[in-house]
Amino acid sequence: MNDMLLLSATELGQKIKPGEISPVEAVDACLARIEATEPNLNAYVRVLADEARAAANQAEQEIAAGQWKDPLHGVPVALKDLYDLAGVPTTASSRVRESWTPDADSAAAERLKAAGAIVLGKTHTHEFACGIVTPTTRNPWDTERTPGGSSGGSGAKVVSAGAFMAMGSDTGGSIRIPAGLCGTVGLKPTFGRVSRAGITSLSWGLYHAGPLTRTVEDAATCVQVLAGYDPRDPGSVDEPVPDYSAGLRDGIKGLRVGVPSNYFFDQLDEEVEAAVRKAYEQLESLGAELVDVALPMPEQLGAVEFAILLPEASDYHCQMLRDGAHLYNDDVRVMVEAGEFVPATTYTRAQRVRNLLQQEFRKLYGTVDVIVAPTVAASAVTAGTESITWPDGSEEPLISAYTRFAVPGNVTGLPCLSVPCGFSSEGLPIGFQAIGRPLDEATFLRLGAAY
Repeated sequence: MNDMLLLSATELGQKIKPGEISPVEAVDACLARIEATEPNLNAYVRVLADEARAAANQAEQEIAAGQWKDPLHGVPVALKDLYDLAGVPTTASSRVRESWTPDADSAAAERLKAAGAIVLGKTHTHEFACGIVTPTTRNPWDTERTPGGSSGGSGAKVVSAGAFMAMGSDTGGSIRIPAGLCGTVGLKPTFGRVSRAGITSLSWGLYHAGPLTRTVEDAATCVQVLAGYDPRDPGSVDEPVPDYSAGLRDGIKGLRVGVPSNYFFDQLDEEVEAAVRKAYEQLESLGAELVDVALPMPEQLGAVEFAILLPEASDYHCQMLRDGAHLYNDDVRVMVEAGEFVPATTYTRAQRVRNLLQQEFRKLYGTVDVIVAPTVAASAVTAGTESITWPDGSEEPLISAYTRFAVPGNVTGLPCLSVPCGFSSEGLPIGFQAIGRPLDEATFLRLGAAY
């Protein structure tokens, strides 16, 4: 493998700016790596080799002419196949949409391209983002195992050096789950911080757009480009965007880190728990103050998530189901059909409880600055596994085991950052997530960078 591919996106950008590395060289290295790894991983829906080379040539000329734009100028990136790219099909990894081609870029693609980033292609998602395993794709650490989902293609490609960073989306953990299982950094910003315009929706009230990256610094660099108000997204927040890199290396002395006393440690793999608790010790050694916190209304979290997600997904898919239900994969079809049986009273009640949860969670931040917890309850399972058996003999459906720790961030809309923190005895990645105050991504980016 070309040593260039071991650089982070930020490091690559720092070498591209003075001309030490050419964007053309970076794109060619990625394309060669994609060709070598795709037979085993199947992470890309579509590779845009010609378009990427043309963009790389343009970036090289711009930088040589003194028209450098941004730290991502000339850096190859990938988009989850929910993100519109003008003239390129957005399939959502589904036969339902295999021929649908947008005529405009999504807001995220637009911002990345304006910053000079080069789009290599579209990565696989669990069909319409309705799942947590990305069936088409395998985990780079063990190709018998799932990369997680729904942004599994993006996680697999960042880890296997088929892109320097990749975009994902998160409705019930779909950025953080593959980040945790593949060993990347995954950033789910505050709801409304990054525009979702031009992204295929799973549940408009819950989903977030964000990056999967190799380092926390890369995540800060990327969200700096993506963040900001967009009137095309009705959920977009019109608030100033800070400089996320400004305090990244300031350390965490005195930072109050919440350690959950319930919910996150109620049922999980012993090796995951050990790795996260070791991370607490490391954070404390770096100057953080550990504070026990109890999550409010834990029994409501899963119920609220799915009482909102299912009917919103069904609403989005209503006409497509009637026109071509046979084109859906069975698991996704059943899921989006099920939402039609959720009464409006249940949906509105879930929204009211969600408001209460948001209020209660925000009260926690009177005593802590950030909450740190496991990202996923177990490491990557063998592809096709449908449930997990815990040490006490109980069995849990995989979708519950993988989404359970992600749901608080989606229901509340709070920003979350998943960071690798170790490996299982089988050599599989483990991660922790930092959950921050609304619009306070800067604090947990500082924590992640210090760790």
